[in-house]
Amino acid sequence: MDKVKMGPQPLVFPTPAFLIGTNVDGKPNFMTAAWSGIACSEPPMISVAIRHHRYTFKGMQENMTFSVNVPSVEQVKEVDFCGIKSGAKEDKVKACKFKVFYGKVETAPMVEQCPVNLECRIEHMLDLGSHMLVVGKIEEVYVSGNCFSGDHPDVKKIRPILWTTPANVYQELGEVVGKAFKLELDLK
Repeated sequence: MDKVKMGPQPLVFPTPAFLIGTNVDGKPNFMTAAWSGIACSEPPMISVAIRHHRYTFKGMQENMTFSVNVPSVEQVKEVDFCGIKSGAKEDKVKACKFKVFYGKVETAPMVEQCPVNLECRIEHMLDLGSHMLVVGKIEEVYVSGNCFSGDHPDVKKIRPILWTTPANVYQELGEVVGKAFKLELDLK
Protein backbone atom coordinates (compact mmCIF):
# COMPACT_ATOMS: atom_id res chain seq x y z
CA MET A 1 0.00 0.00 0.00
CA ASP A 2 1.46 3.32 -1.11
CA LYS A 3 -0.37 5.92 1.01
CA VAL A 4 0.93 9.29 2.21
CA LYS A 5 -0.13 10.36 5.70
CA MET A 6 -1.23 14.00 5.67
CA GLY A 7 -2.58 14.47 9.19
CA PRO A 8 -6.13 15.44 10.13
CA GLN A 9 -7.63 18.00 7.76
CA PRO A 10 -10.91 18.69 5.94
CA LEU A 11 -9.88 17.10 2.65
CA VAL A 12 -12.89 15.96 0.64
CA PHE A 13 -13.27 16.33 -3.12
CA PRO A 14 -15.05 18.32 -4.44
CA THR A 15 -17.15 20.71 -2.38
CA PRO A 16 -19.98 22.83 -3.76
CA ALA A 17 -19.50 26.58 -4.12
CA PHE A 18 -22.73 28.01 -2.75
CA LEU A 19 -23.82 31.59 -2.11
CA ILE A 20 -25.32 31.79 1.38
CA GLY A 21 -27.83 34.61 1.74
CA THR A 22 -28.94 36.46 4.86
CA ASN A 23 -30.37 39.82 5.76
CA VAL A 24 -27.97 41.72 7.98
CA ASP A 25 -29.39 44.84 9.61
CA GLY A 26 -32.24 44.69 7.07
CA LYS A 27 -29.99 44.46 3.97
CA PRO A 28 -29.38 41.36 1.81
CA ASN A 29 -25.88 39.92 1.90
CA PHE A 30 -24.30 36.86 0.31
CA MET A 31 -21.12 34.94 1.09
CA THR A 32 -19.45 32.02 -0.61
CA ALA A 33 -19.39 28.78 1.36
CA ALA A 34 -18.05 25.43 0.24
CA TRP A 35 -18.47 23.47 3.45
CA SER A 36 -22.15 22.71 2.92
CA GLY A 37 -24.34 19.78 2.08
CA ILE A 38 -27.62 17.94 2.45
CA ALA A 39 -28.13 16.85 6.06
CA CYS A 40 -31.52 15.10 6.00
CA SER A 41 -34.21 14.11 3.52
CA GLU A 42 -37.28 13.96 5.80
CA PRO A 43 -37.66 16.75 6.68
CA PRO A 44 -35.38 18.21 4.02
CA MET A 45 -32.41 19.92 5.69
CA ILE A 46 -29.09 21.37 4.60
CA SER A 47 -26.02 22.31 6.61
CA VAL A 48 -23.41 25.00 6.23
CA ALA A 49 -20.25 25.44 8.29
CA ILE A 50 -19.47 29.11 8.86
CA ARG A 51 -16.93 30.95 10.96
CA HIS A 52 -18.35 32.75 14.00
CA HIS A 53 -17.02 36.17 13.01
CA ARG A 54 -18.48 36.24 9.49
CA TYR A 55 -20.83 39.08 8.69
CA THR A 56 -23.28 36.58 7.18
CA PHE A 57 -23.39 34.66 10.48
CA LYS A 58 -24.59 37.85 12.16
CA GLY A 59 -27.59 37.84 9.80
CA MET A 60 -28.24 34.17 10.52
CA GLN A 61 -28.38 34.91 14.23
CA GLU A 62 -30.59 38.00 13.73
CA ASN A 63 -33.25 36.26 11.65
CA MET A 64 -32.72 32.53 12.18
CA THR A 65 -33.03 32.13 8.40
CA PHE A 66 -30.74 31.85 5.38
CA SER A 67 -30.74 30.86 1.74
CA VAL A 68 -28.51 28.54 -0.23
CA ASN A 69 -28.06 29.73 -3.80
CA VAL A 70 -26.50 27.35 -6.32
CA PRO A 71 -24.64 29.46 -8.86
CA SER A 72 -23.73 28.27 -12.34
CA VAL A 73 -20.24 28.35 -13.83
CA GLU A 74 -21.19 31.61 -15.58
CA GLN A 75 -21.22 33.24 -12.11
CA VAL A 76 -17.77 32.14 -11.00
CA LYS A 77 -16.43 35.72 -10.74
CA GLU A 78 -19.31 36.74 -8.47
CA VAL A 79 -18.78 33.62 -6.36
CA ASP A 80 -15.10 34.44 -5.95
CA PHE A 81 -15.91 38.09 -5.09
CA CYS A 82 -18.45 37.04 -2.44
CA GLY A 83 -15.87 34.71 -0.91
CA ILE A 84 -13.19 37.39 -0.64
CA LYS A 85 -15.07 40.56 0.28
CA SER A 86 -16.95 41.17 3.52
CA GLY A 87 -20.52 42.43 3.41
CA ALA A 88 -19.62 44.68 6.34
CA LYS A 89 -17.45 46.72 3.93
CA GLU A 90 -18.91 46.01 0.47
CA ASP A 91 -22.42 46.00 -0.94
CA LYS A 92 -22.12 42.64 -2.69
CA VAL A 93 -25.60 42.86 -4.20
CA LYS A 94 -24.66 46.10 -5.95
CA ALA A 95 -21.13 45.00 -6.92
CA CYS A 96 -22.34 41.69 -8.39
CA LYS A 97 -25.53 43.16 -9.88
CA PHE A 98 -27.61 40.51 -8.11
CA LYS A 99 -31.37 40.61 -8.55
CA VAL A 100 -32.65 39.70 -5.09
CA PHE A 101 -35.99 38.05 -4.39
CA TYR A 102 -37.72 36.68 -1.32
CA GLY A 103 -40.07 33.75 -0.94
CA LYS A 104 -42.16 32.58 1.97
CA VAL A 105 -39.20 32.96 4.35
CA GLU A 106 -39.21 36.75 4.25
CA THR A 107 -35.70 37.24 5.70
CA ALA A 108 -33.81 34.81 3.44
CA PRO A 109 -32.71 36.76 0.34
CA MET A 110 -32.08 34.76 -2.83
CA VAL A 111 -30.20 35.53 -6.06
CA GLU A 112 -32.46 35.39 -9.10
CA GLN A 113 -29.52 34.72 -11.45
CA CYS A 114 -28.64 31.48 -9.60
CA PRO A 115 -30.33 28.45 -11.20
CA VAL A 116 -31.29 26.91 -7.83
CA ASN A 117 -32.31 28.60 -4.57
CA LEU A 118 -33.22 27.00 -1.26
CA GLU A 119 -34.81 29.08 1.47
CA CYS A 120 -34.24 27.80 4.98
CA ARG A 121 -35.17 28.31 8.61
CA ILE A 122 -32.45 27.50 11.12
CA GLU A 123 -33.20 24.36 13.13
CA HIS A 124 -29.85 23.76 14.83
CA MET A 125 -26.52 25.47 15.48
CA LEU A 126 -23.59 23.46 16.73
CA ASP A 127 -20.33 25.10 17.77
CA LEU A 128 -17.58 22.86 16.39
CA GLY A 129 -14.56 25.08 17.10
CA SER A 130 -13.45 27.34 14.27
CA HIS A 131 -16.87 26.96 12.61
CA MET A 132 -20.51 26.92 13.61
CA LEU A 133 -22.48 24.17 11.90
CA VAL A 134 -25.83 25.66 10.92
CA VAL A 135 -28.57 23.25 9.94
CA GLY A 136 -31.54 24.70 8.13
CA LYS A 137 -34.89 23.19 7.28
CA ILE A 138 -35.52 23.74 3.58
CA GLU A 139 -38.86 25.55 3.36
CA GLU A 140 -38.95 25.96 -0.43
CA VAL A 141 -36.81 25.30 -3.49
CA TYR A 142 -36.82 27.44 -6.63
CA VAL A 143 -35.31 26.26 -9.92
CA SER A 144 -34.97 28.35 -13.08
CA GLY A 145 -37.38 27.11 -15.75
CA ASN A 146 -34.62 26.68 -18.35
CA CYS A 147 -32.79 24.20 -16.08
CA PHE A 148 -35.27 21.34 -16.48
CA SER A 149 -35.27 18.23 -18.63
CA GLY A 150 -38.83 17.00 -18.55
CA ASP A 151 -40.18 17.29 -15.03
CA HIS A 152 -36.81 17.28 -13.24
CA PRO A 153 -33.97 19.75 -12.73
CA ASP A 154 -31.01 18.84 -14.94
CA VAL A 155 -27.54 19.24 -13.42
CA LYS A 156 -26.06 19.65 -16.92
CA LYS A 157 -28.26 22.71 -17.41
CA ILE A 158 -27.68 24.04 -13.88
CA ARG A 159 -23.88 23.70 -14.25
CA PRO A 160 -23.00 24.12 -10.56
CA ILE A 161 -19.57 25.30 -9.47
CA LEU A 162 -17.31 22.97 -7.51
CA TRP A 163 -14.40 24.13 -5.36
CA THR A 164 -11.37 21.89 -4.99
CA THR A 165 -8.55 22.15 -2.46
CA PRO A 166 -5.63 22.26 -1.97
CA ALA A 167 -5.29 23.73 -5.47
CA ASN A 168 -8.04 26.27 -4.65
CA VAL A 169 -9.71 26.10 -8.05
CA TYR A 170 -13.28 26.26 -9.27
CA GLN A 171 -14.37 23.41 -11.52
CA GLU A 172 -17.36 22.15 -13.44
CA LEU A 173 -18.93 18.70 -13.15
CA GLY A 174 -17.48 16.04 -15.42
CA GLU A 175 -18.88 13.05 -17.23
CA VAL A 176 -21.29 10.45 -15.86
CA VAL A 177 -19.39 7.30 -14.85
CA GLY A 178 -22.32 5.04 -14.04
CA LYS A 179 -25.98 4.72 -13.12
CA ALA A 180 -26.54 4.68 -9.34
CA PHE A 181 -28.24 1.65 -7.81
CA LYS A 182 -27.42 -0.44 -10.90
CA LEU A 183 -23.63 -0.83 -10.91
CA GLU A 184 -23.53 -3.10 -7.88
CA LEU A 185 -25.17 -5.82 -9.95
CA ASP A 186 -21.89 -6.17 -11.86
CA LEU A 187 -20.13 -7.26 -8.65
CA LYS A 188 -22.31 -10.33 -8.14
